[in-house]
Amino acid sequence: MRTISPAKAVATMALLASSFIIPPAFAATPAPAPAPAAAKPGAPATADQNPLLASVNGQDIRLNDVRQAMATMPEQLRKLPDNIIVPILLNQLVDQRAIQVAAAKAGLDKQPDVQQQMQQAAQNALQNAYLSAQVAPTLTDDAVKAYYDKNYANKPGAEEIHARHILVQTEAEANDVIKQLKGGADFGQLATKLSKDPGSAKQNGGDLGWFKKGDMLPTFWDAASAMQPNTFSQTPVHTQYGWHVIQVLGKRTAPTPTLDATRDQIRQKLIQEGVQKAVSNALSQVKVVRFGPDGKPLPEQPAAH
Repeated sequence: MRTISPAKAVATMALLASSFIIPPAFAATPAPAPAPAAAKPGAPATADQNPLLASVNGQDIRLNDVRQAMATMPEQLRKLPDNIIVPILLNQLVDQRAIQVAAAKAGLDKQPDVQQQMQQAAQNALQNAYLSAQVAPTLTDDAVKAYYDKNYANKPGAEEIHARHILVQTEAEANDVIKQLKGGADFGQLATKLSKDPGSAKQNGGDLGWFKKGDMLPTFWDAASAMQPNTFSQTPVHTQYGWHVIQVLGKRTAPTPTLDATRDQIRQKLIQEGVQKAVSNALSQVKVVRFGPDGKPLPEQPAAH
């Protein structure tokens, strides 16, 4: 009989704790439950394809319960061998049933706040089921490829800037840095000596590497993008972190990203668009009335979706 190594079991349990119990909505398209194993030649036609695996106070836990739990897990966990993942999932299901039984015995299911949470959970499950039914079928490879062709293919990549900076606490300090640079001081040495940004100050004299627009605060990006390579800012740049003196070392246009590199990003975008479309469709089929503080109906507003 094969056994699970303690180290591997601990690692698997850690992954399950962060992914199985509370699976993120649409984090990954759930894999269909594995088809029942084919009956062995000569086996009775009535062989049980959904055997009983455990019982908690008479409540059965069968193989299909484990399969359903497995289908909600991230792909990396679904690939684990059955002899590793099935016992762990079964133990979790047993634990959950035991907790539910204990909670019911304590009368927690009769408490108004718990009943409200249970009702909310049921409503959320119904909502998520609707959204999944509407969106999941649209997340095809062809849809991802079509989005890539429309929005990425044959288009230049994003502008990137290579820069370094010196971060100080006051505008006066930043102006003094600029004065020293104009007098011939070395930017990297000043960054190592004066910068309050411990990360970049210790990395080659304030070097931030290459970055895109969304990687930096808007004020910082706007200042850097307006500068020419091999120049430093003539006036301090203020952000929520303090006052910056920036030196731009280079600029370039990133290559067009590949389909594989953008697949996850595109998929998330398609999910967002699909959810918005599903919500708009649902709203179009109902009558919504909003009320003011006086309890009177408010005038109808145009749909915001």
